[in-house]
Amino acid sequence: MAEYIKQEMSDLDGTGKQRVFYRMKTYYNINAKDFISKLAHPGSGLTEGNVIHVLTTLADELAYYMGEGYSVTIDGVGTFKPTLGIVRGKEIDTIDGNEQKRNARSLMVDGVNFRASKELVKETNKHCKLKRAGISYICRSPYTKQQRIKLALKFIDEHHFMRVADYMELTGLRRTTATLELKELREDPATGITTEGRGSGKVYVRRTNP
Repeated sequence: MAEYIKQEMSDLDGTGKQRVFYRMKTYYNINAKDFISKLAHPGSGLTEGNVIHVLTTLADELAYYMGEGYSVTIDGVGTFKPTLGIVRGKEIDTIDGNEQKRNARSLMVDGVNFRASKELVKETNKHCKLKRAGISYICRSPYTKQQRIKLALKFIDEHHFMRVADYMELTGLRRTTATLELKELREDPATGITTEGRGSGKVYVRRTNP
């Protein structure tokens, strides 16, 4: 039986209202060897060798077609789509600038977005019987908000841009809290922080015109 955890969210808007969301507790990760063994269970008509061959070929073909610029949909599973990012240390183009700071060598596939199919979500829910596991409170940063802003600006000055993961490592905040706080900082010109890029390629940079 699966368990759920009630997770506290940070009160970034200062309303004093406690907000929560719910997440499923993960017991452990089923690795490839165990998963293959489960697929090739007695009576399935499959051997572990067959399963390994199919999964390896699937991974190779996904990588090939996504690398060619396609998204890939597998019925009953979902859709895979590659995302692009800037090679660390490279300067970001401005959207309206005439200068060409970037070329293809400065870009890389830095992730793969996966959107589960409705069938997979529905089937997962059918197998899910939940019970309560407890409450998890947010990870408090050892730094004040002003200290976190200074850390962020210093990092941006040294590396030219900053990602959410960098801010998490700097401040000790969890992803959700770090993302929400960065959104708040970006919307306040006085912080000196803004964004460039969109979607998974969005990064945080120093604001040039406060």
